[in-house]
Amino acid sequence: ITHSYGFTIEPTTHTGLLATYRINDMLTVSAGVANTFGATINERAHGPNTSVGGRTMAESYKAYMGSIAFTAPSDWGWASGSTLYAGIVNGFNTAAGDAQTSFYVGGTLATPVTGLKLGAAFDYLTMDEYPSAADSIWTLGLYASYQASEKLSFHARGEYLNGETAGDDLAVYALTGTVQYDLWENVISRLEVRWDHCADAPGGTGI
Repeated sequence: ITHSYGFTIEPTTHTGLLATYRINDMLTVSAGVANTFGATINERAHGPNTSVGGRTMAESYKAYMGSIAFTAPSDWGWASGSTLYAGIVNGFNTAAGDAQTSFYVGGTLATPVTGLKLGAAFDYLTMDEYPSAADSIWTLGLYASYQASEKLSFHARGEYLNGETAGDDLAVYALTGTVQYDLWENVISRLEVRWDHCADAPGGTGI
């Protein structure tokens, strides 16, 4: 399977502490502190991993994160179980040698059609000085999934990515379709096709 563009621009791994508190059946909040952005265990904003661009941060520099999640209660009828999630992470990206802030808003919506769920996600990333000026990139993804039977399901994803890197524009479209069949417990098979189109790339060319 392939990941969305939103997944690729968001941090996915931290070394730190995360606290989660369930306010009630509908609201949950989380807050955390970590060494920095980066998938390396115990990676820090100051050290040998920060040589990209020659920039490092203070040894005490940390990454901070927070989120809030809303889940529709059971008395909301067909919309029961729908979710809305928002989060933010700020820290130092050792791979890029720059401080960055990531924002995320997304949700899933149950529908009156049995087995059909819809979803949307918006990801926004801004970097301070990489490589020579502040850059930003954002993605919008729309999702649909249909559980045709206990074992068979169909999934679709449409995406748009837009950003400015090194003072130049970037625009990409993508469509993904997946057929999933659960052969038996803990064994999943997937057939997936994906189409990507670069409408505008750094240097003014598209693919």
